[in-house]
Amino acid sequence: MVTFAKDFKFGVATAAYQVEGAAAEDGRTPSIWDTFCTTPGKVYEGQTGDVACDQYHRYKEDVRLMKEMGVDSYRFSIAWPRIFPAYGTYNPKGMEFYKNLIHELQENGIEPVVTLYHWDLPNWAYERGGWLNRESVAWFVEYATKVFEELNDSVKLWITHNEPFCASILGYGWGLHAPGHRDMREALIAAHHILLSHGAAVEAFRKCHLRDSKVGITLNLTPAVPFTRSREDVEAVSRSDGLANRWFLDPVFKASYPEDMKEVLGKLAGDLDFIRDGDLQRISNGIDFLGVNYYTRSLVKAVQNGALNYEEVPGNPENETAMGWQICPQALYSIMFRLRREYTQLPIYITENGAAFDDVLTDDGHVHDTRRIDYVKMHLTKIAEANAQGANIQGYFLWSMLDNFEWACGYSKKFGIVHVDFETQERSLKDSALWYRDTISSRTIE
Repeated sequence: MVTFAKDFKFGVATAAYQVEGAAAEDGRTPSIWDTFCTTPGKVYEGQTGDVACDQYHRYKEDVRLMKEMGVDSYRFSIAWPRIFPAYGTYNPKGMEFYKNLIHELQENGIEPVVTLYHWDLPNWAYERGGWLNRESVAWFVEYATKVFEELNDSVKLWITHNEPFCASILGYGWGLHAPGHRDMREALIAAHHILLSHGAAVEAFRKCHLRDSKVGITLNLTPAVPFTRSREDVEAVSRSDGLANRWFLDPVFKASYPEDMKEVLGKLAGDLDFIRDGDLQRISNGIDFLGVNYYTRSLVKAVQNGALNYEEVPGNPENETAMGWQICPQALYSIMFRLRREYTQLPIYITENGAAFDDVLTDDGHVHDTRRIDYVKMHLTKIAEANAQGANIQGYFLWSMLDNFEWACGYSKKFGIVHVDFETQERSLKDSALWYRDTISSRTIE
């Protein structure tokens, strides 16, 4: 049996575009994801987040479900185009929703954890160059400062950005996410400006003097292992790790980009002249905690074609989620101690961890998602074991509270511990939600 401290935070997580809906209500204007969803061939069956889980109207019901599950915290993101629907234009009506949500959470003893950016760049910002325009740093700071001022000390944990890798590499480099570009130089410029806006937002946060509040960033970390023991595959792992992990960890904690990857990516993307004097010092402005999103590891082998001369290869299909991601809780344990050795002693929160499976709602309204329970149980057990060794992981946010709009996969992939009927919006607690409730209550895993 493993145990968790009384002050260990058990939470659930969502993101604005994936759950809110109300895409054109109360002044909200489109984001790059609204546009991407209407681009033929980009999103499964052309599905959109226009309605999603309708949390904008159903947040009280969702908070009631959270209370029923006994969660300590709810991590959610704020939709930038609700708050600034046009360049330089603040929308109080958009902020009102988040104030009401936070009030409802606090009335029910649930701590709000706020992410400022979970990929929904306003279209007006994209039309001005988006993250390729260095002025995006100032736009983000204006937005972040307004949110800090309006929500003030009602929020104790703030996250500037969620997964800069996805917003930049997947969005600008590989074309898999909005805005759907395929240009590696653009991806590196976007990544740099996103990281720079993080550092600038940390500066803005400090100036606001929010009482007892802390600020951090969430990075998705994907440990890589070689397909074989060959020198070529081992070197391929270093490149995979360099792009997915070190390219984001190093600037935040070491005020530098990894030298080996600067050489590799420079050949691919040209001179990295968008990095200006003082940028890296600004990016590495001291944060209070690190958020880590962990889902899987990657199995990597060297290839002669491809931008970085490596590719990810499938693992054992019997040990994968519905996303085709390998289930490897040991890799989470390992990366925690790598962070401690190489990067930081700051508190860590697992800000996302969870799994998509092919859930079926039975006639009597149940979802017997035993594989999800096993997945969460294995990862929480590794977290408890890591903490017993001094890892200082202070909380866990299960992804996701609700079945939701899963980006390019539309509604085809189910991550939620609460089933959502998207035709009726009826919610049903899955077996995993009941298991999570009991785990939170006992603070133990058998």
